[in-house]
Amino acid sequence: MPPLKPGTIWPTHEEEIQINAGIAADPDNPELTEECFARMRPAFEVDPRLAEFVRRQAARKACPKTRVTIRLDADVIASLREDGPGWQTRANAALRQAVLGA
Repeated sequence: MPPLKPGTIWPTHEEEIQINAGIAADPDNPELTEECFARMRPAFEVDPRLAEFVRRQAARKACPKTRVTIRLDADVIASLREDGPGWQTRANAALRQAVLGA
């Protein structure tokens, strides 16, 4: 644990009791018990978009991209964009195929 800043004030024992009583009385913040753990579900089940986000983040780290500026004809960009989101990924794949044959 890093050292505390000079002048850090600790709560008194009585204040600590009041703080803990407030925490215990908060219905939106129940104590985690075995019963709570049994009802919990993985975040990916609650919101599947999270799994997609994590997958994308991992892919970015595994294969980092380089930001470039390039001028392309408007009709080329329009053609790529008409298939919706992901057009930059499709452009990258098309360039990869054209340049590397892969």
